[in-house]
Amino acid sequence: MAAESYPALAGGQRITATLLRSMLPQTVRKTADTQRTATTAIVADDHLILPVEANAVYTAEGWIKYSGAAAADLGIQWTVPSGAVGEWSAHGVGTTVIGSNTTPTLLVDTQDARGYMIRTEPNELGVARTYGCISASATLTLFMYGTIRMGSTAGNFSIDWAQSSSNATPTTLYTDSWLRVQRIQ
Repeated sequence: MAAESYPALAGGQRITATLLRSMLPQTVRKTADTQRTATTAIVADDHLILPVEANAVYTAEGWIKYSGAAAADLGIQWTVPSGAVGEWSAHGVGTTVIGSNTTPTLLVDTQDARGYMIRTEPNELGVARTYGCISASATLTLFMYGTIRMGSTAGNFSIDWAQSSSNATPTTLYTDSWLRVQRIQ
């Protein structure tokens, strides 16, 4: 099977600036911190939004730097236009953040009352996933990746987030978090 790429070039085709730009990944970066306090309403981050075309296929990845109260955690999802399908995953701290127990053993690939050490399960587009927080002063990161197969509706792809449990201590997504898409078909 051949590697997927976009656009498919034909012999003798005129190479234009627009054509060359369409081959490049699109990247957006947060230029300011965003705090959300006492809310579980998951909404798009003002900085992490990219346009996506109808009937296209994209790979996506991103890096999120965040902090928040341990009782709040971070609820996050990928939102796409109607008709799009795909999956995403992230490597990040699970919920509840685990620590050692009385016999310092690490449980591998297991969720129990102590929670996940790192969360890696795949997730459908448009469905939220919760990642752990330790404290408002402890900065954590998520590395996200996935595939988006667009339907007949173009629109925006966004990273949406809120506190997983409402808390008076703000949950913050920090400057320099980023999102990137690459059209492959």
